Amino acid sequence: MTATVRYDEVEAGTELPEQTYPVRRVDLIRYAGASGDFNPIHWNERTAKAVGLPDVIAHGMFTMAQAGRLITDWVGDPGAVVEYGVRFSAPVVVPDDDKGAEITVGGVVKEKLGDNLVRITITARSGEAKVLARSTAVVRLS
Repeated sequence: MTATVRYDEVEAGTELPEQTYPVRRVDLIRYAGASGDFNPIHWNERTAKAVGLPDVIAHGMFTMAQAGRLITDWVGDPGAVVEYGVRFSAPVVVPDDDKGAEITVGGVVKEKLGDNLVRITITARSGEAKVLARSTAVVRLS
């Protein structure tokens, strides 16, 4: 698979279309099974509150994956991601109701690096909280 976004079609300041991803408790249980991370703060409200959290929280890597999904969907090729890093700045709190939570992710091409590479800055928030900080990806475009 090759990237569907062309290097000559983007400039610094090009915005990636913002996406909102739902997060429900069942998603966290599925992620726990896939990742092997069964820490009860990700599925048990009593345990989460006992350690000082407001409620069950999403796995950090789940949150990171949702932000990365914005990049891979935009570029059209997961293999085009050369580098990806984030800092976790706040948890995604997931209430036990029909709505759950949402992660809203956006991105902007920060700079063209040459050799068909671009650096993208990523924003991710849940409710009013910025859940990722200093989030960037380097992507190879066609």
